[in-house]
Amino acid sequence: MAAVFPFSAIVGQDETKLALLIAAVDPAIGGVLIFGDRGTGKSTAVRALAALLPPMKVVVGCPYGCDPAVPRICATGCPVPETNPKHASAMVPVPVVDLPLGATEDRVVGALDLERALAQGIKAFEPGLLARAHRGFLYIDEANLLEDHIVDLLLDVAASGENLVEREGLSIRHPARFVLVGTGNPEEGELRPQLLDRFGLSVEVKTPEVFADRIQVVKRRDSFERGPAEFVALWEKEDAKIRRRIVAARKNLPLVTMPDAAVERAVTLCLKLGTDGLRGELTLIRAARAAAALAGDLEVGDKHLLQVAPSALRHRLRRNPLDDAGSTTRVQRAIEEVFAA
Repeated sequence: MAAVFPFSAIVGQDETKLALLIAAVDPAIGGVLIFGDRGTGKSTAVRALAALLPPMKVVVGCPYGCDPAVPRICATGCPVPETNPKHASAMVPVPVVDLPLGATEDRVVGALDLERALAQGIKAFEPGLLARAHRGFLYIDEANLLEDHIVDLLLDVAASGENLVEREGLSIRHPARFVLVGTGNPEEGELRPQLLDRFGLSVEVKTPEVFADRIQVVKRRDSFERGPAEFVALWEKEDAKIRRRIVAARKNLPLVTMPDAAVERAVTLCLKLGTDGLRGELTLIRAARAAAALAGDLEVGDKHLLQVAPSALRHRLRRNPLDDAGSTTRVQRAIEEVFAA
């Protein structure tokens, strides 16, 4: 397996790294959209996080990566309870599945296994990319260039957490819960509003403008390319610290309380910005709770809301023809007004 650039060695990108950690702690937040210039390390951060996460337990041989601790029977007929001796369990890395821009619908959702159908006359299902991504990450590079019919498929699965395939006499339903991570360059087009709204958090990555930061980026990347194994080993302790933070945050997340004052702050901020629907408030609260768990705090306060407000709300603003300021600027102005009160 090729070495992956260490998460802890990434220079800057604080908002991106926090958003990815939050999504790892609470996948229900809805994933992360990373917009930025070419060559700013967007895909590097995603793959670094996946390599950092603790391995997950699966049923051996199950194409859907079933969790042995969940009592059900999956689409392949394997009984999942770990008390069943017929199906051994194993620890495997968290999957990161790439969704290519030119992927066909069959490749994404799955289709009839033609080889078995022709050779054995058996109608069998060949799982697609959504099955492989279950309990992991589905990564879309240049998400703003994704074809519309694939976007519609993703919207349906993201809403239900299941993939339903009915074709060629097959009727298969299997779990497909994943963290959706998309990257894109704003110069190459905008994302469809329906898909944009499905992302829980949206971050912006810019080319570093500080001289010292650029020096660090170049030196670390050069060191990694010349000796990947040695470079990864050098940052292993720092990555281990972050891994322990994620594990502890997942454990403590249900214990984190949300005071009424924090909820009122979140609602006031969303009213100030005029966000559509209530998804903004819900995402802001969930992200703040996860941020608190990562920090080791058991109560959400203003500092946690301030940490996540831009990424939770910047992609949910209505267009204002009388205000030509960017969405990030508008969110910062509203934060200053609400939290100064």
